[in-house]
Amino acid sequence: SSGINAEWPLRPGDLQSYTDDVRQVAVLRLMRQLAQVYDKISISKVVSLIPYIEPLELELLIIEPAKTLDLQLRIDHATQTFIFGSTIQYQREETTSGPTVQQMPSEMFRNQLVSLYGALNKSVDLISPTMKMELKNESRHEAISTYNKFAKRDQLSMVKRKEMIENRKEYYENLNTEKERAEVQERETTRRDAEKAETKRRDEEEKRRTDERSAREEKHKDKLLKMEKVKKLMEQLGEKPFEGLTEEELLSMEEEDLLARGIEHMSKEKDDLKQKMKQVEKRVDYYTRAQRLVEIPVMKEEWERTQEEDKVWWEKKEAERIEMAIKKREYDISTRKRLLRMRDDKDEFVESIVSNKERLFREEVMRFEEELDEIRQERKEAKKLEILKTLTEKRDKERIAQEAEEKKREQEEE
Repeated sequence: SSGINAEWPLRPGDLQSYTDDVRQVAVLRLMRQLAQVYDKISISKVVSLIPYIEPLELELLIIEPAKTLDLQLRIDHATQTFIFGSTIQYQREETTSGPTVQQMPSEMFRNQLVSLYGALNKSVDLISPTMKMELKNESRHEAISTYNKFAKRDQLSMVKRKEMIENRKEYYENLNTEKERAEVQERETTRRDAEKAETKRRDEEEKRRTDERSAREEKHKDKLLKMEKVKKLMEQLGEKPFEGLTEEELLSMEEEDLLARGIEHMSKEKDDLKQKMKQVEKRVDYYTRAQRLVEIPVMKEEWERTQEEDKVWWEKKEAERIEMAIKKREYDISTRKRLLRMRDDKDEFVESIVSNKERLFREEVMRFEEELDEIRQERKEAKKLEILKTLTEKRDKERIAQEAEEKKREQEEE
């Protein structure tokens, strides 16, 4: 606002041209507000509410809006009051308590016409009481004749309309059914596609996991095989060639490298062993030669004595074996004689068991054949009775059909 005042400063008298219009608008708005509350109000009361205007000026400002019906108001100079509301009605309407809204001109004319219509109807009833009855009877006869004239056509049109409505209803129901079926099929297709996609994704995921698991297992298997080979090499070559190497280094080395490392270590140990053996051989050679010269005669005597003891031990064992063989032969001969004496009793026992079994078998076979004959006889009798019953029913049906045909023929002849 300071910027506006700086560009366009107001001077006394610049707004003087708007004063009259603003006062008129303020007066009209105040009078409309009073009309919502009061039916009538004294002029002095209104002047006290508008202290900046004179009574004559107030009347002049109100006259023009009252002429153009912008404000429904009249001035009663006898009572010095402003009366709000319409002056066109022939009688004053009852109003409810509380604030009321002024009626529009169209509404005032409508109410006046309604009141005029009611008054005219009452006048006609007083002048000619039978006229309304005659008009009603005439209207009734015209309505009846019109109904009789167009009843059949209207009835047919109503039936056609009802049929058309039913057909349209059925059409829309079928349309909705087809639409719902299409939507269900579309949802089902979408669901199946989603299920296929999910199944495919699961299969791919399962395949990927299987491949990864197979790769891990293959890697683990290779590692185990490599470790197994390393262990075998360590068992064959010993652990010394591989001392100072970690498990990862052992697995990263080829089998040829490991074997070469073991062979190199073995050759080195072999060379060291040869050197040690040469030293030991030199140290022991003289001592061994001296021992041989003293021990050879003693060893010969020991060998001869051992030969004699072994010979005596062998002859003793051989005599014991021959004695045991003779005893076993005698026991076998006695056992054979005892078994030969039991042969006749065994044959009689076996024969009695076999004959008993054969007798029981023959009795079972005879009993089975008797039961089989009885069952066959019963089935044969039942089959005969069934055939006889079938033939009897067939004869009865033929007889009944023949009697019905004869009866029908007699009826046709009559």
